[in-house]
Amino acid sequence: MNLTPHSPFSSKVSQLLSWGHWFTFANIGLVLIIALAYLAADAAPSSVLGWVYMLVTWVSHTSFITFCAFVLTVFPLSLVFPYPRHIRGMAALIATFGISILCLDAFVYYQHGYHLSFQTLPEIITLLIGMLNGMSVLTGALILLGFSAIFGFELVVGNHAWHHLEKLKSYKFPKQATAFLVTCFATSHLMHVWADANNYFDVTKQDNVLPLSYPTTAKTLLARHELLDLNEYEQARTVRLENATTHFNPPKNVQSCEFNAPAVDIFVLDTVLKDTPTLQDETVISHSQLLVPTDTKDHAFNLIYGLPAYYRNTITEQNLPPVWNINNVLSVASESTFDYLNHQTDNSKVRFHFISELPKLTGDTSFIIIEPPLGNEIVSQTTLHTNLPYFSDHKGLMQGTDIMVTLLDKHFECGSLAEQTMIGNVVGESELNQGVNYSQGVLITYKKDRIILVNHDGRHKQISAKEGFPIEQKMDIPFLVQSIKSLKKFTVKAPNL
Repeated sequence: MNLTPHSPFSSKVSQLLSWGHWFTFANIGLVLIIALAYLAADAAPSSVLGWVYMLVTWVSHTSFITFCAFVLTVFPLSLVFPYPRHIRGMAALIATFGISILCLDAFVYYQHGYHLSFQTLPEIITLLIGMLNGMSVLTGALILLGFSAIFGFELVVGNHAWHHLEKLKSYKFPKQATAFLVTCFATSHLMHVWADANNYFDVTKQDNVLPLSYPTTAKTLLARHELLDLNEYEQARTVRLENATTHFNPPKNVQSCEFNAPAVDIFVLDTVLKDTPTLQDETVISHSQLLVPTDTKDHAFNLIYGLPAYYRNTITEQNLPPVWNINNVLSVASESTFDYLNHQTDNSKVRFHFISELPKLTGDTSFIIIEPPLGNEIVSQTTLHTNLPYFSDHKGLMQGTDIMVTLLDKHFECGSLAEQTMIGNVVGESELNQGVNYSQGVLITYKKDRIILVNHDGRHKQISAKEGFPIEQKMDIPFLVQSIKSLKKFTVKAPNL
């Protein structure tokens, strides 16, 4: 093979490589725009340093993976098959395929909170097929139009770069842009090393946002919470959660609330609800993704106190009433669940009924009906029925703790009291849709469709809430620590991040 500087083959290869760099440069711009979906999927940083890290990582990481894609595909093709017209066509197809996969991954991450992986690809395809089957014709047409637009973009960019290659070579800004990208790449890694060493959470929490990110190394974050024994980490990966329920520090100076709205009856069933005329009313809303512990006492504690069962042992041993119940507006009807709360007064505004059979409800009753969780897992999904409109706009998972938080905020207009005394979300208001719970020694966290279960011995499992398949990817330690911080809101010593 003749590779002398003046040979036609060498000239074509040189031109194709020069063209390939411009082609890649244009795709970097497109990928940067698509990657904004990942940034929008998570909460924004809360510090200037966090914003700087997010921006330099967005620029450098997306540029790096785009350039790597070029080196692994178009570059070798240009060497072994240096025919410009064919290379431009193949490069357009390869780039369209790669960017389509990126769009799919961005969609999955935005909707469900995890990235595509080879291990879960068949299940994710099944999930997407189910979504496509329920998709309108207009939406399907828009997807095809988007795919065609990407392919058209690649063809136009490739042909323009080739036909104006000599003019493009005269520009000087590519060197400056390359220096800027390299600087961003180095800056992002140096910032992460510093943040990891200093437990700067606003930076390390961004580890798993962009695709193909390097795994986090912030083991010290868990150790600081006394949830990880660093001396045993390499051998046993011991997450010490089983002894973490010994302290409860209730909030001081709790704000008052009038509770002027009509009373709400909450029926917690221990048998599956059969067909009933109550549920046929058009005002009744049913939500089938209520994530609750299968342990009945933990389940009841979540509902009544609006707190994870992390605090149940301490609170029930001391017979402490819910902190939010400042006007004694709570009543609990049950033979065995939290007997010290069993009372009925004229001013009861939140009335819990732990029963087997749903009574006949009148038309003016504000109610929530919760069916029992099924299965032997730590947590399970069950169905909530209600005629309260506050639950109608929620999509995705919710937890038992969210019910009381939502009632206080929306129904009784006591949002400040709910925020001060409970741990949960106002249903329908959180775009991130994430939460934390604790049951039977297991830390339970979820974010969108992804549920993470961390056992007290360090074993963990990630599953898709909608389909139930296991998610094989690195554990998101920054999100895990963020969940721990929320869980320990009422501990004696606040977590130090």
